[in-house]
Amino acid sequence: MYLTRFRVNTARSGARALLASPQRLHGAVDMAFPEPAARDGNGPRVLWRLDEAPANRVDLLISSPGRPDLTHLAEQAGWPILGAQGWTTFAYAEFLDRLAAGGEWAFRLTANPLHHIRRETDPVGAPTKRAAHVTVEHQVGWLLKHQERAGFHVLPRETGADDGGGQDTDTKALPVQWHYQLVVHDRTAVRFQRRGEHLAGQRGARSGAGTGTDVRFTRVTFDGRLRITDLAAFRRTLTHGMGKSKAYGCGLMTLAPVR
Repeated sequence: MYLTRFRVNTARSGARALLASPQRLHGAVDMAFPEPAARDGNGPRVLWRLDEAPANRVDLLISSPGRPDLTHLAEQAGWPILGAQGWTTFAYAEFLDRLAAGGEWAFRLTANPLHHIRRETDPVGAPTKRAAHVTVEHQVGWLLKHQERAGFHVLPRETGADDGGGQDTDTKALPVQWHYQLVVHDRTAVRFQRRGEHLAGQRGARSGAGTGTDVRFTRVTFDGRLRITDLAAFRRTLTHGMGKSKAYGCGLMTLAPVR
């Protein structure tokens, strides 16, 4: 397993085109690997995410079972003069091997929180349909609902913690997200036309893109602290992703030491 960080040069028109199209960026990430990773759910898959930072910095993070070659991305959306120094790849498997049950980590997860509904107007017995969670409360609820199966628990906020203004806060009286060491941000409704023309003749067509298919989902980023409860399940979460829309920049969780 490898974890790669690529800094996007947002001044380049090619970079802006990729940032505006999850499908194009998916295709560009896909083309970084001579041999595609299996997508049958039995092994690690390629995951990616965009992280924004101060000073208009945008980083592309890629988790993958094989080492990527981002030469094409450097030429289109980076600094070509840097060559292979335009991105940094880490040996992710070594990090995964050092994780232990009970360990506490800061985390970031960009995900597509979904639930299944049946509308009142639907016929009796009609199958449920996927629908996006659109409120912070429901998005946090989605994360909490899936955390046990994913092998972790989001750490609760201490009762009577300082609210930042010198006042102690009773978390029972606050919205659900304030019960946990968790911040929800970059809540974005994504919508685009998924087309296959620009992938003609390229391996990116493996995404199964049809012509004119309308793709809609809600992308949310969670920053917080967690405790590992099931090591095997948690490693699977980190390498297989969490939730839906993994091809379009969702599902990747990354960790950092708790300060």
